[in-house]
Amino acid sequence: MKTVRICLALLVVLIAYLALWPVPIAPQRWSPGLAPPADAYPDNDALRGIERLAVGVGDGPEGIALDAQGRIYAGYDDGRVMRFDGDGRHGELLAKTGGRPLGISVGSKGLFVADARRGLLQIGTDGQVRVLSTAADGIPFRFPDDVAQSDADPDVYFTDASARFGPDRLMADILEHGDSGRVLRYDPASGQTRTLMSGLHFANGIAFGCDGACLYVSETNEYRVWRYWLRGEHAGQQEIFVDRLPGFPDNLSVDTAGHVWIALYAPRDATLDAMASYPWLRKLAYRLPSFLLPKAVAHSGVVAFDADGTLVHNFQYAGDPSDPQAPPPYAPITSVIAYGPTLYFGSLTAPAIGRLPLPTETLRPAGSAP
Repeated sequence: MKTVRICLALLVVLIAYLALWPVPIAPQRWSPGLAPPADAYPDNDALRGIERLAVGVGDGPEGIALDAQGRIYAGYDDGRVMRFDGDGRHGELLAKTGGRPLGISVGSKGLFVADARRGLLQIGTDGQVRVLSTAADGIPFRFPDDVAQSDADPDVYFTDASARFGPDRLMADILEHGDSGRVLRYDPASGQTRTLMSGLHFANGIAFGCDGACLYVSETNEYRVWRYWLRGEHAGQQEIFVDRLPGFPDNLSVDTAGHVWIALYAPRDATLDAMASYPWLRKLAYRLPSFLLPKAVAHSGVVAFDADGTLVHNFQYAGDPSDPQAPPPYAPITSVIAYGPTLYFGSLTAPAIGRLPLPTETLRPAGSAP
């Protein structure tokens, strides 16, 4: 009987903890909408053959960039920013940021880094790291995520994914579904940073498009990408470019044909979608041990759309448990760049940069024979 009473007491304590223990999130009720039908983004094995470059150099080349010479730039989870030849060889240490470099942009204005811990940075040719911006409109950055520049615009643009939670508390932002993400505009001439877009649910990737007249911005927790017009008759206006994506959109890039490439961190999670209307349930989930929380599926995925928002590429690979020789997916993919006939990939956690010839053949259904 004593054992039963002890077990009941422990059960009461556990229930009280799961129901009442204070948490730092204030979950917002929202509607994720229906996931796209399976035939909108058919499964395939197009990304099965991703080659790993710069293996062993470091973990988590989350944001990558390529310069006009085809050299690859990547930031690692230990704060290093590296440059490689196009084949991943001859790695060169450019700088140590002292934080967590994520998005990288290289161009005529220089080398810029969105560092999740330190802010918007610029790395000089001498390796010196200059902190350009750490706050805007009186609100400090908590999660600088990606950065973009263009010869057509004098300013540098970047995202602060969340003004609430930093990179070590990603699940907190997902469960809260807050709208503190922003797009920022940094003026190199004055050193001033202004807010361009606000109210975003995890503002992630950013890239110039429309010959420098617009920006594309990933809103990860809403499964969509925005387009913001900088010039032209729609200047200052924003619109949803593509919605109801099959996964969480991460970093973006735009190729020479104007196609918008979107890295999909992971497929949509039905459990997370089901909790959208129940803030109390997401508070309870936050109190659970981390090993009980929903985990991102190891699934390689990228999509590309033309300037009208029409899908032009849908490349995936989920592995093949039935084949012991099948390579594991390169995942999660957090960056994708089409450079000539080649795709390059970055990842938040993978120990390598990815590379693959741009698939041109008709895609086979996943798991089918060649």
